Amino acid sequence: MSERRRFKQTDILEVRLAEEAIRLRDKADLLPPGAAREELLRKARQAETGSHMNEWLRSPGLQPPK
Repeated sequence: MSERRRFKQTDILEVRLAEEAIRLRDKADLLPPGAAREELLRKARQAETGSHMNEWLRSPGLQPPK
């Protein structure tokens, strides 16, 4: 059995998702209106939503159920 390769992330998840959203939006701006552009914009919105959700989950105001 081969050993699993591990990769140490240097940035936190919120930053990586935000950068991915920016990259996808920039790529979508270069495309003409159509299905491919809408798909990139949808993925960018998903990345932004994931970033905000992770930020919310890690916030100090979030309390565990009692």
